Amino acid sequence: MATFDHIMNPIARLLLSGVAVMLTAYLLPGAHVQDYWAALLVAILISVSNVIVKPILVILTIPITIITLGLFLLVINAIIILLVDHFVDGFSVDGFWWALAFSLILSVFNSLFGDLTKSKEQ
Repeated sequence: MATFDHIMNPIARLLLSGVAVMLTAYLLPGAHVQDYWAALLVAILISVSNVIVKPILVILTIPITIITLGLFLLVINAIIILLVDHFVDGFSVDGFWWALAFSLILSVFNSLFGDLTKSKEQ
């Protein structure tokens, strides 16, 4: 039986991801978000890209990922940010290095906000 928490938790995480996108763009001069709705769309597309595109890129780049001891995964994250930049009109990143910084800072914010939405199971 689905409880209210099971329904609201993913919605709260998505809304907080939009806030994280806004905060990250505010901190980085090389990233620009027009408004919260664009940030929410960016959060949705990043989530979808992480589910669909990222596993394909990870599989295709296994040799270089192994050689770089996993650091190439940061490049894949930046590529996903640049891909989302291409599809969302109200969002722009000024280049690869800004996309890399955006992905790192966004990860930190999403991690912090993820702690807020964890269920308190006892």
